[in-house]
Amino acid sequence: MSNCPLGRHIIHHQLLIFSPRSTCLRFVCAFEVSIMNMRRDGVFPEEVVIQILARLPIKSLFRSKTVCKLWYRLPSDKYFIQLYNEISSENSMILLDISDASESKSSLICVDKVRGGSELSLAFLNDRVKVRASCCGLLCCSSIPDKGVYYVCNPMTREFKLLPRSRERPVTRFYPDGEATLVGLACDLTYQKFKVVLAGYHRTFGHRSDGSFICLVFDSELNKWRKFTSFQDDHFSHMNKNQVVFVNNALHWLTVNSAYILVLDLSCDNWKKMQLPYDVIYGMGHRIYLLELNGCLSIIQISESWMNIWVLNDYWKEEWSMVDKVSLRCIRGMVPGIFPISQTTEYILLATHKQVLVYHHRTRIWKEMYSVKYSSTLPLWFSAHAYRSALFTCN
Repeated sequence: MSNCPLGRHIIHHQLLIFSPRSTCLRFVCAFEVSIMNMRRDGVFPEEVVIQILARLPIKSLFRSKTVCKLWYRLPSDKYFIQLYNEISSENSMILLDISDASESKSSLICVDKVRGGSELSLAFLNDRVKVRASCCGLLCCSSIPDKGVYYVCNPMTREFKLLPRSRERPVTRFYPDGEATLVGLACDLTYQKFKVVLAGYHRTFGHRSDGSFICLVFDSELNKWRKFTSFQDDHFSHMNKNQVVFVNNALHWLTVNSAYILVLDLSCDNWKKMQLPYDVIYGMGHRIYLLELNGCLSIIQISESWMNIWVLNDYWKEEWSMVDKVSLRCIRGMVPGIFPISQTTEYILLATHKQVLVYHHRTRIWKEMYSVKYSSTLPLWFSAHAYRSALFTCN
């Protein structure tokens, strides 16, 4: 490993790291070349190099660790981790779990607005799993052959943690099939810790549900589960379960009739209900979806001709405002089958039966980013999760 100054000989190494297919990464290379041409000693400011490295895909960032000792230490530096994760939050993606018609083959596809679709592997878990929740670059996965086994992993760094079994699991079952109705993942990027929530209606083995709603919370800092029980009368569609949003130290799910948002405050283990905007609740013929936008709750309301985007401006006063109204005329034939999955202030990623579309707010342009190559058993939106890469250690 070279002990070179941070900015010396960067061009030689970076050209090996960047993918020639990516326009934005080619731009970074050209930017570096222009800077190098301006400096006689071949070295340029450390802060420039750090800003460039903070925009690399994680896999390329880890390959660049071999350049010199300073670069080797960057992925574990607190300031760099914070910078990388802040920049990464602006590149929201979609994660798709796709199975072929025979269900003998499944693949995990990550779709972003720059490179389209690329395959991710969870083979390092050495188990057949399904993705249950996503937050801040981490995934919560459940074992398919072994119910009750859960993993939290970072698919980019291939780090993972097998969660210990709760002492409640042998005597407590979730109604009706033993699987938790709601699965949530809450991540703290600053302190690199997370919580996993499993919630559902209680069923004593061999009996029907008794109506109580149990919640198991795993805390990575304490490395143990805690349990509390409440009484809920809420129901959730498949999409409602997938679109869980973590903001303000609370997990949020939209109920099946879109009447309100069910909130789990993790600071006090308390369930509460949050009201939706009046125009959303009483909008006729609208489909409603819960997403996150810049650290705030966001509602996307879809009708035959329009897509309205709402943001919760004041969390404690529950004050909503509509920030954009998007015409759907140019994709009119696809409207019944589009589902918004992930968004930033610049764009929205939506899944259909076989495609992933991106809509750019500034240009008002729609574009196809991914299309499934074989016949999947389920629509793409059925197994879609909002995702973004992050430097986060979960083990």
